[in-house]
Amino acid sequence: MASTVLALAHWSTWAVSAVIKLPQLAAVLAAGSARGVSVGSLLLELAGFLVFLRYQIYYDYPLQTYLEYPIIIAQDVILLLLILRYSGNMKRALFYAVTFWGGWYVLTLRKWIIDLAMNLCTFISAASKLTQLRCLWQTKDSGQVSALTWSMSAYTCASKLWAT
Repeated sequence: MASTVLALAHWSTWAVSAVIKLPQLAAVLAAGSARGVSVGSLLLELAGFLVFLRYQIYYDYPLQTYLEYPIIIAQDVILLLLILRYSGNMKRALFYAVTFWGGWYVLTLRKWIIDLAMNLCTFISAASKLTQLRCLWQTKDSGQVSALTWSMSAYTCASKLWAT
């Protein structure tokens, strides 16, 4: 029974992760605007996901422990490109791409770098959420922020915590 519930938690997390950013993407596309969505928050989230993915690959963890991260990262990149497009900052896309690619490489130059970065992932994730909340507080407008995406994110976090 416990193994069935654990398997269900894993599969549901993967399923939700496969579509986690779609409500956010749909909201931005439908409005033709990224009002209320924080670029800084998205960049922090993307950095945290990339560190986690790199760590899992570096230490050769089983694929099922991080399978959802490449999918979420791809969705985040698409969302970032939409935000940059609608805010008129597409020129920054190349800068961000080079920065993240360089970071991906730097993370594994020394073992202590990847270990330190992984230890900071929780703080990076929290900073991402706080940055988005700060943006909402300052603008007093949720704009195109998707409550469904946030809810699915909370579910996947709770599911991962419970399953581990």
